[in-house]
Amino acid sequence: MSMTILYEVHGNLYVNLTNKCSCACTFCLRQTRDHMEDSDVLWLDREPSVEEAKAEFEKFDMDKYSEVVFCGFGEPTMRLDAMLSVAAFVKEKYGKPTRVNTNGLADLFYGEPTAHKLKGLIDTVSISLNTPNKERYYELTRSRFGIGSFDAMLAYAADCTKYVPHVVMTTVDTTLTKEEEDACREICRNLGVTYRIRPWED
Repeated sequence: MSMTILYEVHGNLYVNLTNKCSCACTFCLRQTRDHMEDSDVLWLDREPSVEEAKAEFEKFDMDKYSEVVFCGFGEPTMRLDAMLSVAAFVKEKYGKPTRVNTNGLADLFYGEPTAHKLKGLIDTVSISLNTPNKERYYELTRSRFGIGSFDAMLAYAADCTKYVPHVVMTTVDTTLTKEEEDACREICRNLGVTYRIRPWED
């Protein structure tokens, strides 16, 4: 049975390496759909190997894409070594910028700092901030790591600024009040990262 490892969204090529996630966000798109835009089903029968993922790039005209994005229907850092192997391949063979969309909880998952491993391989880290409040964050994300997830995610973002050229934190445009937005902007300003409000379906 075929698997959707690579798919196109917004003029970029997305990499779907895993369906595992340490959160069960209340607003997650995969609760209500099985694909993105014109992609095939993004639920995987099994996790693809690094070699399988590399081989898929041959099927695409890489000149079309401005960025290769590790995202898919799961948390890409839960396959950190595989993700970084594919990122190294993409940069070496195609010279494309790379981005990872993450919940920022990799350090909790692995029990050690991980941001340094991204150096030279990932150009942009986009972290889901979701809310400025740790209780509300836990309520929205239902993280398996509990109430401490929010502070760990902020620490991860701060760590990423040492190793990754562009660090962005995002919230979904349907989940925040104006006051919460302002508080998120302040958090990002203090961390030295970019703040972005993204459409729910992005």
